[in-house]
Amino acid sequence: MHKEENNMVKSISVLGCTGSIGRQTLAVAEHIGMPVAALTANRKIDMLEEQARRLRPRFVAVYDEQAAKQFKTAVADTDIKVGSGMEGLIEAAAMEGTDCVVTAVSGAVGLRPTLAAISEKKRIALANKETLVCAGDIVMGRARETGAEIVPVDSEHSAIFQCLMGREKGELHKILLTGSGGPFRGKAREELENVTPEQAVRHPNWSMGAKISVDSATMMNKGLEFVEAMHLFGVSPDDIQVVIHPQSVIHSMVELVDGTVIAQLGVPDMGLPIQLALTYPRRCPSMFRRLDFSSLQALSFEAPDYEKTPCLKLAMDCARLGGTAPCVMSAANEVAVGLFLRGQLGYNRIYEAAASAVEKLGYVKQPDLETILAADEAARTYVLENFK
Repeated sequence: MHKEENNMVKSISVLGCTGSIGRQTLAVAEHIGMPVAALTANRKIDMLEEQARRLRPRFVAVYDEQAAKQFKTAVADTDIKVGSGMEGLIEAAAMEGTDCVVTAVSGAVGLRPTLAAISEKKRIALANKETLVCAGDIVMGRARETGAEIVPVDSEHSAIFQCLMGREKGELHKILLTGSGGPFRGKAREELENVTPEQAVRHPNWSMGAKISVDSATMMNKGLEFVEAMHLFGVSPDDIQVVIHPQSVIHSMVELVDGTVIAQLGVPDMGLPIQLALTYPRRCPSMFRRLDFSSLQALSFEAPDYEKTPCLKLAMDCARLGGTAPCVMSAANEVAVGLFLRGQLGYNRIYEAAASAVEKLGYVKQPDLETILAADEAARTYVLENFK
């Protein structure tokens, strides 16, 4: 599992540099002295310009074409090359001179750039859940063919990755995927009818972007992680158990065949798994606070209540269906969450939109990449036409 020292990551491309994970990745890179070769963003031109002037990447891609023109004008006094659209994202992911691509974009937009980076045998520091949720079989298959490394950035998958370091696959009995339960843990659906975006993004333990915070509130995020873990670790849905752990101290666990349970603990800070993904197999001193056991009053655990968290149940059901079902669910959820954040859809209707898309659009059992992308687009259109 360990790489040789001369194969260590030397420079990175960060896809989605203006989002929460992207910003934290840049902070970690600066702390450990790792050069940034390329950046990508969607809009947020002012923030992107500040990052680019500070870090001096060779290439910057802006997904939005109009924003790309604005950015190119803004940095005309520098030697930074500017790209745009999907072609720009792919160029940033596959460019020569960078050996690790941090995929911190949201949604299926990260799929093609990730595959491009895999084709160039780069390490993928994977923070984009949708890449594996939508096309896990294709992505992992390509990685096996090329020998590209995929190192998870999600705290839960990083924890599982760490617990399995140096172990044979036959030693694993079960993955114990932990989740805090979010800000509405234990509340019935009827109590959440009038939840506002401000309430939904107020996670009790983690500081995250708006979309992932809402997903954590509905527990769709844990469902996406369930699908992602299947692909990352080559296990079936029956090999994964979701465990609610409100304190977010244990980031996940594995149970081995002899009954031993191994857990990874740490403060709830995404910087830690980000740094490991960049430095693996080495570990470096970090800038993050340490876990203070004397301040921990209790660690508690409970089973999820699927009646109260239907998004989690929906995702697990889609994981068992396979094919395009997880992709349809994820895309529909993403659009529904966006509508909710803009005040155009009620909180409980996020689940209704995702479930309805899965039911109405059906699924293809063994899709190719184009079928997956078509399913993603169909799900987005369906929600916009029926739930806006």
